[in-house]
Amino acid sequence: MGARAAALRLLLTAWEEGEMLSAAVDAPDGPLERLEPSERARAQRLALATLRGADAADALLKPFLRKAPPPRIQAILRLATVELAQGGAAHGVVDGAVSLARQDRKSSHLSGLVNAVLRKVAETAVDRWPDMPAQRLPGWLRGRLQSAWGSKTTVAIEAVQAAVPPLDLTPRGQQAADAAGLADAAGGEVLPTGSVRLSASAQVSALPGYEDGAFWVQDAAAALPAKVLSARPGERVLDMCAAPGGKTMQLAAAGAHVTALDISAPRLARLHENLARAELEATVVTADALHYAGIDGGFDAILLDAPCSATGTIRRHPDLPFVKTSADIKPLVQLQAAMLDHALTLLKPGGRLVFCTCSLLPDEGEAQAEAALARHSSLVVDRTALDVPGIDPDWLGQNGLRVRPDHWADRGGMDGFFIAAFRQIAPDAP
Repeated sequence: MGARAAALRLLLTAWEEGEMLSAAVDAPDGPLERLEPSERARAQRLALATLRGADAADALLKPFLRKAPPPRIQAILRLATVELAQGGAAHGVVDGAVSLARQDRKSSHLSGLVNAVLRKVAETAVDRWPDMPAQRLPGWLRGRLQSAWGSKTTVAIEAVQAAVPPLDLTPRGQQAADAAGLADAAGGEVLPTGSVRLSASAQVSALPGYEDGAFWVQDAAAALPAKVLSARPGERVLDMCAAPGGKTMQLAAAGAHVTALDISAPRLARLHENLARAELEATVVTADALHYAGIDGGFDAILLDAPCSATGTIRRHPDLPFVKTSADIKPLVQLQAAMLDHALTLLKPGGRLVFCTCSLLPDEGEAQAEAALARHSSLVVDRTALDVPGIDPDWLGQNGLRVRPDHWADRGGMDGFFIAAFRQIAPDAP
């Protein structure tokens, strides 16, 4: 009951409160606080599976409901239906759902409905589940993706997002041998871009090399911006929105003198922990990036992973479509442009800038790059920087690199990112 009750609270955080699960997961008085580690993990698995399968659960439930139930009961029915469809023991799942309904006086009178409906659903859920369509994106986002990438690609993206994503690791070492060694030790495969992917679920802290800082968890797509920046030993590099730290660690492992900047002190605390575990060093600064004054002489290179809609990370954050709205986009686009403009003031003449967002929307990627080039005559595209091993040439556009969840779909996909590499021409440059 502990895990199911916690999963229900996580679901209601997204569906009723409009908040991302990450805030509830880390909250001191959150639904997971008093659970044992195994139950914490189970609660999160149940909640994420339900978010990925809400549409399918509704389809299985519809024949047995004359009208839409209250939100709490709907969440309980969805949670139980997904657990049943994925092989949960009918008796335990149904009894657990009934108990959840009885825990709230406003919904306790519907516990009989929950019992009757779920017993009927249990008869066919397992057989019907494999044929249920993938969770559809909300209309405001689906329409934008269809306009940008076409209907076929949008459906392919939804198919990847419906599956549990694999776990990707970035080796601390920079050589191919380091990735191969990590893959052998952890039982994974080396991806074309050098990340290591585990197909089976694993407890990260129990993997060989974790205590020694031999790797850190980072989606293969999220590892690309630092590879594009290609920091060199001794360079002064700014990671402008650094937390939780994967990119900072990549830059530090390359031998650069890294300044890790972020506005969130709690998120930077995790960066400190990761740096210590990997025995890497960086200067960590808590500040608003738009008001950061930089260093004398400017940075040799800057990595700006700007705040965005995060629509490229739905495969790992299936709560996002239920929380974000179209109204969130315009302020983010304006913030990205302002941060990019300020980043250029922190860059020394001739310096390099990589701008990226984990968004699938061109307004937060391709359009931002085009607008920046129009605003700044000193800015040029550095196409040679995008020549990263393992990159499919089809992912390259006029002003940057575009990766999507449907890329490597047969391997489990990847997060969606746009990555642009710029160089600021020195005053005496031709």
